[in-house]
Amino acid sequence: MATQLDELMEKLRQVQADIEIELAKRREELRFHLENRRIVFEREVLRIHRELKTRVTRYLLDANPLMILSAPVIYLLVFPIVLVDLCVMAFQVICFPVYKIPKVRRRDYLVFDRHHLAYLNAIEKINCAYCSYVNGAFAFMREVAARTEIYWCPIKHARRVLGPHPYYQGFADFGDAEAFRAKLTQMKDGVKIEGA
Repeated sequence: MATQLDELMEKLRQVQADIEIELAKRREELRFHLENRRIVFEREVLRIHRELKTRVTRYLLDANPLMILSAPVIYLLVFPIVLVDLCVMAFQVICFPVYKIPKVRRRDYLVFDRHHLAYLNAIEKINCAYCSYVNGAFAFMREVAARTEIYWCPIKHARRVLGPHPYYQGFADFGDAEAFRAKLTQMKDGVKIEGA
C-alpha cells in the first residue's frame, strides 16, 4: 500500500526525469553535444567562446586584491579534504564488503569537464577544477555516509532535516520501534540500492 510520502517521492523522481529532459534541450540550444563522454561544441560557438575569454593578466589586474589574498585560504582546504576523501575511500573498501553494502562509484561524483570551455582562462579553469573536486568529493562522501546510515541506523530524526539524502524517506519513523527492527531484518542479506 503506497503512502502519501511514497507518492510524493515518485512525483519527485518524475520531476527529476523531466529536469534531465530540459537539460538535454538546453544543451541543444547551447550547441554542444557529448560524443563518447567528450564535449563537442559547434565551430562557431567555439569561436565566440574564445573571443569572450579574459586574458590571465587582465583577470588579475581587474581582480579585487582581497580576493587574491584570500585565495590561499580557499586552496589550503584541499589538504584536509583530500585526507578525508582518502579515509572515506579506505572505509568503503574495508567495511562495505563486510556489511554487504554496494560500493559507491567515485567517478560518478567527480566530474571534470569545465576545462573544455574555451571562454575560461587558465586561472578560471583551475578554480573550476578545484570546485569540481571539492563538491564531487563531498557528494561521494555523502553517498558513502548515506549508505552506511541505511545499514546502521535507518531511523528518521524527530526534527526536520534540511537536504536529506535520497534514502532517508525509506527510513523507519522516529519512535516506530517495530519498523526499525523490520528494517534491520531486511539488512541481513545486505543493503539494496536501486541502480547500484
